[in-house]
Amino acid sequence: MDKKLLQILPQVSSPARYTNGELNAIHKDWDTTTLKMCLAFPDIYDIGMANLGFKILYHIINQQQACLGERAYLPWIDMQEQMIKAGLPLTALESGKPLSEFDIIGFTLQHETSYTNVVKMLDLADIPRFSAERKETDPLIIAGGPCSFNCEPIVDFLDCVVLGDGEEVLKQILELAVAAKEQNIAKEELLRQLAKLEGVYVPRFYRAVYNDNGDYMGLEPLKQDLPLEINKNLVENLDQAFYPDTAIVPYTKVVFERAVVEVMRGCTRGCRFCQAGMIYRPVRERSVEVLKKQVAQLIKNTGYEEISLSSLSTGDYSCIQQLISELVQEYEGQGVSVALPSLRVDSFSVKLAEQIQKVRKSGITFAPEAGTQRLRDVINKNVTEADLYDAVESAFQAGWHQVKLYFMIGLPTEEFADLDGIVSIAKNALEIGWKYHQKGRRKPTVVVSVSSFVPKSHTPFQWEAMDSIEVLLEKQAYLRKHLSHPGISFQYHNVHISYLEAILARGDRRLAATIARAVDLGCQFDSWHECFDFKLWEQALQDTNIDGNYFANRQRAKDEILPWDHLKCGVSKGYLWREREKAFKEETTPDCRFTNCTGCGLPKCNIRDRG
Repeated sequence: MDKKLLQILPQVSSPARYTNGELNAIHKDWDTTTLKMCLAFPDIYDIGMANLGFKILYHIINQQQACLGERAYLPWIDMQEQMIKAGLPLTALESGKPLSEFDIIGFTLQHETSYTNVVKMLDLADIPRFSAERKETDPLIIAGGPCSFNCEPIVDFLDCVVLGDGEEVLKQILELAVAAKEQNIAKEELLRQLAKLEGVYVPRFYRAVYNDNGDYMGLEPLKQDLPLEINKNLVENLDQAFYPDTAIVPYTKVVFERAVVEVMRGCTRGCRFCQAGMIYRPVRERSVEVLKKQVAQLIKNTGYEEISLSSLSTGDYSCIQQLISELVQEYEGQGVSVALPSLRVDSFSVKLAEQIQKVRKSGITFAPEAGTQRLRDVINKNVTEADLYDAVESAFQAGWHQVKLYFMIGLPTEEFADLDGIVSIAKNALEIGWKYHQKGRRKPTVVVSVSSFVPKSHTPFQWEAMDSIEVLLEKQAYLRKHLSHPGISFQYHNVHISYLEAILARGDRRLAATIARAVDLGCQFDSWHECFDFKLWEQALQDTNIDGNYFANRQRAKDEILPWDHLKCGVSKGYLWREREKAFKEETTPDCRFTNCTGCGLPKCNIRDRG
């Protein structure tokens, strides 16, 4: 470990974030590997260590004989200050090598409010921010993750972007990069080769076009033989896909301290606000036998005492009852528990949770999203009030003392009557709780958590205007007043952060200058309430002549060319518009897994193929 690093560690919080040497970390020889790649997570270690995709890619890189894979995270502010004082650049955990010495740096883009963190990591690594400013000897900067489906606001900082599942395409990228290094092929030629891969987008080979009014008019290829559309990568068979049989075990507390198996990928419930439900289609499941083998290996190799069954909607896994029964039977006497990260709003899900959580030590969470049946139909939630109350009753009856309810405000067509519905549901849920917890010291509680609707690309609501900051604050105040009730706790998300998220979620390349200016002004960790400074963002928008309302609060027309139209998730734009029309008619669309194909347009889908 660097002597300067050793000297500053006693002066920072959670120094174990920066010390390396965790159980199961991989240390390959720097001098005998051809290609060095560092996976960069644009947030602190504590959060990045929980990211499943990050873990999978880390092991895939290191499986390749010619490649070395390491990790880097954004240091917390106190560590950044000490690094700058000591003249230390950002380094990778495993080898302690500066990021600038790697051949490739791969960022994961989990949410839009991490964009300043990406730029901050490049700054700390002494790597030029903008792709156009980097030299032949600088690392290749690539990115993937859900935000790749509208990466335009950040592409000026990136050399290439990977859409969709990364397991197979990463191997192809590494193979080309190894050959390029061995044969001394220039970066520009390597990028041309990468641009031919499925799902790989090289932004510098395209020019954004705007009309005289400043409206985005599409992309213009700058080289021949470039695809006009970038189609996502898709792993069709999860049983055959790579999954690590071990996991790095940190020496410091992180957000999730458990082993994780991915039971399924994708969701077809069709919630109209949900980007993940569109971009991760189709649904693909792992078999019970494969999952049981993965669980056994992870427990053996990590010592974790909890296994999380991960997916967008684990309760929808077709063999969930069998899987839980067999896991509980196998591990109940070994002190190993099973966790469900997501529950459907029904009593069946509560019974599953009851089966695996013998001690009701924490609350149980449901997400009705909207306060009235009318608005739930608009967003295609397909949950009735009876479903919700059955789930709440089952939870309190089974011994839980706290129920948490997630809602959104600012949804399209929302009225104050829908907010009254939230209040009514909370009070009725608490009343149900009192039926089962009248005696004893622990009283029933209901937590109402409210976030603001942010229109996202590749959803039926991608054309909608976000509520203004003023309207959202008014709605929050209304709920705060009417939920002021013993036994009910009200939590809400920072409206200004949601507004920034909306700007970046529907923005175009012009926002790169704004992001860079925001970093210059001191912005980073924008998803952290204690770090977010809206005034600095207002200044950055003003300094770069950007009207945030143009991106966040403006309704789009049906025929408007959108900044992400060339980035294809598989779901057609026509289907999204039809779903939008159904929303305004308050019509629902059933889950195609349990009915018939709804015509979303996926080119590879077993639902459509079965007829």
